[in-house]
Amino acid sequence: MPDTSSHEPRASLELMRAEAADELSVLVEERLRHGEDPWEFMEDLPTVDELVVLTLRAERIAADGGRRPSQNRHYRVLRQIALDHPALTRAVWRILGSEPHRTWDASVRAEAS
Repeated sequence: MPDTSSHEPRASLELMRAEAADELSVLVEERLRHGEDPWEFMEDLPTVDELVVLTLRAERIAADGGRRPSQNRHYRVLRQIALDHPALTRAVWRILGSEPHRTWDASVRAEAS
């Protein structure tokens, strides 16, 4: 039986990136079909790596019983993702606040409400 307490991902980083790229292309196509201008929405979408980080974060929250993390736990989870996957470090830091204008970011949405 596999160890479910580990933070190891189910798939390789390359596979997670490919899945995220597919998901992102679906989001772009959907918005284009609704007549949105890509010049207006592309910057608001997460990058492939940011989408991978958000997926890994969601998996870790689900593994923790689905409880919404505190700000400190959010930071620790993202920091651990960066430690586990050094190639995602830049995306983690962007999510942690270097680009707070990103509308998909949960912290931006929380501040707006």
